[in-house]
This record gives sequence, C-alpha cells and structure tokens, in this order.
Amino acid sequence: MTTILYENPIFLEHKVPEGHPERPDRLKALNLALEHENFQRLTRLEAPQANEDYVLLAHPEEHLRAVMSVIPEDGINSFEADTHASPASLQAALTGIGGAVAAVDAVFSRKADNAFVASRPPGHHAEKNKAMGFCFFNNVAIAARHAQQKHGAERVAIVDWDVHHGNGTQDIFWDDPSVLFCSTHQMPLYPGTGAKHETGAGNIVNAPLSPDTGSDHFREAFTSRVLFAVSDFKPDFILISAGFDAHHRDPLAQINLVAEDFDWATARLMELADRTAGNRVVSLLEGGYDLQGLAESAAMHILRLMRG
Repeated sequence: MTTILYENPIFLEHKVPEGHPERPDRLKALNLALEHENFQRLTRLEAPQANEDYVLLAHPEEHLRAVMSVIPEDGINSFEADTHASPASLQAALTGIGGAVAAVDAVFSRKADNAFVASRPPGHHAEKNKAMGFCFFNNVAIAARHAQQKHGAERVAIVDWDVHHGNGTQDIFWDDPSVLFCSTHQMPLYPGTGAKHETGAGNIVNAPLSPDTGSDHFREAFTSRVLFAVSDFKPDFILISAGFDAHHRDPLAQINLVAEDFDWATARLMELADRTAGNRVVSLLEGGYDLQGLAESAAMHILRLMRG
C-alpha cells in the first residue's frame, strides 16, 4: 500500500487556553511516534491551505463569516465554552480542509492508495451552521462533497469511531442517501446525539456504546452495525473520522479500547475498500486527548494503512 500523511506546522499555531484537552501537544506526541523505523517509507507531505470556497461545500456562507468574525487579532477568543480561536486558527482550519482535499485527490488520482491527515482543529462536531466541540468546519463532510463533485464518487461512506458522536457530520448528511454515515460512540456523552433511532434517510447508522464498554463489545457493534451497513452500501470511497479518545487512557470518556482495536477496525474497513472502493480510504484525525493513548493508537492506525 502507498500511504500519504498530510501535516503542516500551522496546526501547532492553533492556540487554546491552558489546560484545554485539544492542544498542540497532541500532534507533537504523534510526530514522536512516527519517528519509529516502521514509518521510514511513509510519504509525508505538507498540507496546502484551502481557499474559503471549499468551506461552502458543506456550510453556508453565513457560517464561514461567523467563524471569521470570531478570529482575534491577538489572544484567544471563543465560539462557546469549549471552542476557542487564536490569530492563526482560521489558517489552521483552512489548511485542515486543504489536507483533506489533497488526500481525496491523491487517492482518486492513484498517487496513493490511502491517506491520513494529521490536522487540528478537528471537524466532526461542526454542524452546517454551528462551530462547536472544538470544531470550526466539518473536514470530513467537505472531503466527501469534494469526492462527489470533482471525482464523481456516487456512494461515499463515512465511518466515525471517535468516542463522541459526530453530530455535525450527521447534521450535514441527514437527508442525503448518497452518503452513508456510521458512528460508534459512548452514550450518554457529549454532544447528546447518536441514538439508534436517528436514521436520517436510512443513511445514518449509529452504534452507541455504554460507559465502560471494552474491546469485545466494541468489535461486536462495529461488525454487526457499521461493517454490515458499509458492506451493504457498497461505497466507492471510504472516509474515516479517526478519533482515538475511546482509548482506555483518555480523560474525556469511559470506553476501554486499546490501540490494537483501532488497528483491527482499520483492517476491516480496508478489506471493504478493496472490494468496492478500489482501496480508496482517507482518514482524518478527530479526537484523542491522552497523549500516549493517541500516539499509540494513531501510529497503529497509520501503520495498518501502510501495510494493508
């Protein structure tokens, strides 16, 4: 497998208040893990900054302007209690979109089989008209729309295994049967969405997990609900919202996964991608707030993308 990792120093310049879990150290920890010899053949490219028009693939212009209005000239400003912006935050967010778009282009042009975008701020909580949950713009939704509009993807599957439900992605694709959205997540937990009965146009599949769920229950739910739905959907492209905060060390939730679970889930999705999607998989970093848990889990996820 040929794997590209997209990164950019600007992601470290998105500043948050002291003690905030979504901090630059997250990417620093991942970079340390990627120094291992296992990653010597990993292609690492600088993510480009997208222009503002790409935001409009998933959000109205009013949302873009609202985000821009919160970006401060200095210091830190806030959208809400947990979602903050610093002077470089808009550039970081647009570069996260740029990395996602470049990753989509790479897999559809056969420059790579798959790609991982190590960006921040994350995106899956951003609804059509609302920045929330550390997220400004919904990177995975923009990537899906770009795949459809530029590359003619007809059936895009988005799999979200972040421990917090991807309410923003669900909101954007709620009534769009061309995009399948599947999510495993702890419930009850922020943001309070993601019940099984939330099915959209039949294209939303939620697999909520109870607190203290471990590997066996996660794998059963992932197999019976997520993998079954993706296999039945027969996507021509698979996107992953790869949050690693379901790791047992993470401070923001109570799911007890280990790094090997993310390796397993990655492998299962790659098997499905091989069947219907020409191996086209793009994975975007979402959550993961314990530095060790994030680094170990994301490293195993990337290594599985490389190995197939």
